[in-house]
Amino acid sequence: MYEYGEFDTAYVRDRVAQFRAQVERRLDGSLTEEEFRPLRLMNGLYLQLHAYMLRVAIPYGTLNSRQMRQLAHIAERWDKGYGHFTTRQNIQYNWPRLPEVPDILDALADVGMHAIQTSGNTVRNVTADHFAGAAADEVADPRPYAELLRQWSTDHPEFQFLPRKFKIGVTGAPNDRAVIRSHDIGLELRRDAAGAPGFRVFVGGGLGRTPMVGQELAAFIPERDLLPYVEAILSVYNLLGRRDNKYKARLKIAVHEHGIDTIRALVDEAFEERCAQFSGIDQELLSGIAAQFARPALEQRGVAPYHAAREADPVFRAWADTNLADHADGAHAIVTISLKPHGATPGDATAAQMRVMADLAARYGHDQLRISHEQNVILPHVHRADLPQVHGALKEAGLATANVGLVSDIIACPGMDYCSLATARSIPIAQDIATRFEELKLEHEVGPLKIKISGCINACGHHHVGHIGILGLDRAGVENYQVTLGGDGSETTVIGQRAGPGFSADEIVPAVERLVLAYLDLREGAEETFLELYRRLGAQPFKDALYPEQARRRRDAA
Repeated sequence: MYEYGEFDTAYVRDRVAQFRAQVERRLDGSLTEEEFRPLRLMNGLYLQLHAYMLRVAIPYGTLNSRQMRQLAHIAERWDKGYGHFTTRQNIQYNWPRLPEVPDILDALADVGMHAIQTSGNTVRNVTADHFAGAAADEVADPRPYAELLRQWSTDHPEFQFLPRKFKIGVTGAPNDRAVIRSHDIGLELRRDAAGAPGFRVFVGGGLGRTPMVGQELAAFIPERDLLPYVEAILSVYNLLGRRDNKYKARLKIAVHEHGIDTIRALVDEAFEERCAQFSGIDQELLSGIAAQFARPALEQRGVAPYHAAREADPVFRAWADTNLADHADGAHAIVTISLKPHGATPGDATAAQMRVMADLAARYGHDQLRISHEQNVILPHVHRADLPQVHGALKEAGLATANVGLVSDIIACPGMDYCSLATARSIPIAQDIATRFEELKLEHEVGPLKIKISGCINACGHHHVGHIGILGLDRAGVENYQVTLGGDGSETTVIGQRAGPGFSADEIVPAVERLVLAYLDLREGAEETFLELYRRLGAQPFKDALYPEQARRRRDAA
């Protein structure tokens, strides 16, 4: 993984010193909160319902054991002993005290981390496939390109005051695990007929108030053109993006209003101008960066202990069936550590759990960890012979829940428990759904099913691309939960469709239960997933399950 050089280290230290002076001026009254706001947001510091929240960047979701241990230390020393991993592959601390935030940033700098551009109208943390560098289906590791984009976009003088925040996602495989079509720019690595790497480019994706799926801007651009092409897109957006209405300021609105063909023509024109300004230094940088992402030397030995554990221990077998993914090397596996124990807050990890994950990465995982947009943690390179020991340590730490990709592996934003923008709670709903299906002992029978919950229209919980999406809203002071169906965040991205009237907090869990039971009744064999059934039968059978009284009246009328 990328290690900070002398320039990176000095740059981050200078930013911390600058922000420390800004905090001191806020505390002594020299700066008002209104004046301080843009300064703190540039350094990832938000003011939420009860306290400040610090969002720390984990670029493209990659970190090592030393960094994870430092995150644990920060949680214990300056917060309440835990951190919250987010859908942008970041970590958030919900309770830092303002005078101590510069000390936290200094502690992050000690291990090559920061909070720069985790907020503001700029290019946010570049995300990537959380199986990058390990997946069996990978065309190429997308992280060197994500790191190049991170370096290029950090404090880019032209793009620090965009019309609105800007998000870039990169996947290195045809199976999209980075939800790239929900980004302002989505990049899919592919190869041309000669085997040279390049990118399929999507633009104009985004969720929130006006959800849209990104449209293809270019079928293939060569690797050498990546930065000038992305810069051309940003420059066009910077001119076209609407600054008169923040709800219409994202690139997706510009694409919608002007059309993809007009955007393509403008980008092509800007690309011709900007391409000439690139001397090739970006390719030299990329070469140096890529060398730091070489796959570790993987040990080749027998995997008999893995098979023996599968035969002897049904708990281990259930965990292996759900939480392991195929590695490019058959003797290894990709381990997803679920941060979704039944009834817990999705995405939260205690300092003690962070240290366990760091220790496992150092001992069994070539010192690498990843954060997924689904709010879990990944050990990308674990030998199969070591999996029984890894599972045992995770079980002891409360981290061995066998539910990855199942009903209780729910994405949920912090909602009204923390966020000042939220209009309803998300966390308790996620907890109640997970607890209910654990009581029913059904989630393994149900199989792959993605439930995503947002506490407001901003859609930080990605509810639009959930197979079952839940949006919490305020209806005359009462929490009301709308259900969307058929969403998909993979390479076949689709925005889910609203099913009908919303449900109260007391009604939403039974409503989800009815949906899942209807699926079990209607599917043709255990191999047919919820999403496949929805696409085969359409929405009506699921609407009938959600609204049985309406279904009865419809049948009577017929």
